[in-house]
Amino acid sequence: MSTPWQPRFGAVCGILLALSIGVPGAIEAFTGETALTSLVIGLGTAFGAPAIVAFHGHQAAASGRFGAIAYGANMIGLGLFTGVAFALNLVIFFQDAPVVPMPTKIALQVSSLVFVVGTALFGVAMVRAKVFPAVPAWGYGVSFTLLAVFAALPDTPLTGVLHVVCAAVLIWLSMTVWSRQDSPARERALA
Repeated sequence: MSTPWQPRFGAVCGILLALSIGVPGAIEAFTGETALTSLVIGLGTAFGAPAIVAFHGHQAAASGRFGAIAYGANMIGLGLFTGVAFALNLVIFFQDAPVVPMPTKIALQVSSLVFVVGTALFGVAMVRAKVFPAVPAWGYGVSFTLLAVFAALPDTPLTGVLHVVCAAVLIWLSMTVWSRQDSPARERALA
């Protein structure tokens, strides 16, 4: 059951997630990965789930069964990739010459793959539902898929730019959810 504050809470979480991705990404484009940027990105992933709940809630009526399946796949993938981002940014980054055992590497790769599939499906659901503007809907599916692929590669300035693009997409989607929410007083008046 959705309450009037949940979409706005999700929108705020989307903006916080965007800032935790975009600001460090912009810095890393010039400096490379640092302990502080890694920490912010790793901890910022906690805001992902509430944002996705708000995005799905915003389009659920228009996205149908496919949208519900895509949302489920995206949430599972996001949960797994949150763990990957946390491990990469807050565990592996701080180790000297980390040795990652093969089972862990496989788990990280499978988690990233599930995130890619879920993100692509949810992006398609956004585009099909036509509730969000087309640019951020397409941007979500494409930019976050690329982000997952680039997570396994060494950081480059292009990775930093991709973080900024992902942040812009999240802010746009979050602002769409925020702006389309009626105030509780207006909802009661309409009822």
